[in-house]
Amino acid sequence: MTIKKVGVIGAGTMGQGIAEMLASKGLDVYLIESSEERLTYGMQMIEINLDKQIEKWALTQAEKKLILNRIHTCKNYDELATCELVIESITEDLERKKLVIKQLDEICGDDVIIASNTSTLSLTELASATSHPQRVIGLHFIYPVSKIDLVEIVRGLQTSDATFNATKEFVDEVIQKKGIMVFESPGFVTTRLICLFINEALHVLEEGVASAEDIDSAMRIGYSFQNGPFEMADRFGLDSVLAALDRMFREYGELKYRPSIVLKKMVRAGHLGVKSGIGFFKYDKDGDRI
Repeated sequence: MTIKKVGVIGAGTMGQGIAEMLASKGLDVYLIESSEERLTYGMQMIEINLDKQIEKWALTQAEKKLILNRIHTCKNYDELATCELVIESITEDLERKKLVIKQLDEICGDDVIIASNTSTLSLTELASATSHPQRVIGLHFIYPVSKIDLVEIVRGLQTSDATFNATKEFVDEVIQKKGIMVFESPGFVTTRLICLFINEALHVLEEGVASAEDIDSAMRIGYSFQNGPFEMADRFGLDSVLAALDRMFREYGELKYRPSIVLKKMVRAGHLGVKSGIGFFKYDKDGDRI
């Protein structure tokens, strides 16, 4: 299968990154959101990110224009009918994702691959919403999508070899990232490990061992992390980290996945990180630390 047109559902932080990355690889991207306002905001954020790359001499104005021209905003799912691959990247809500996948199953041809960017949900359960569960697969990208060259390719119980092989070829050859095969498990590899890392950092903070700034500095300088655990959490979204930990705690039943009370308090206060402008640190409207 030659994949040239890709649908992306959801223009939030991850959807923006996926759409921009795909367009930068020469693919036509069809981007959908639940409202015109959210779709417009998503495109504005993509343009802001491209402008930042231009400022750093990583991109030219001509390349920016080509990328934006390859991203087509859509108002309804029917416009995805000609895509060879559709990636769902909405919020981590099982029932909402199942509804999206059910709609895609009705619109897309039998040979279209339906992928989910879920980080914790069951691919087998998502695939149960379709009449073709063999074509449903997980494509878990990691933030920031354009900079992280890893994709977890997650097989559900009924994902076919043909679907997996075509997806693996797409990841390795077309978007030129390293695809690793992961069998279905809550949190897969990356989310499971990084959320435990963040949660333990929260416990260290809660115990008063060190400040958030110093804990981040320790991990950045001492172990060459690009970001410390608290800036990571801010950029992932504290609500997303909490949701992932809650789901893994329910699925595994092990205390190590129980979310820190500090994390719960911050989410209840609306301090969600970059998306709200404040988390463990403060951020401007472009997502840069203040």
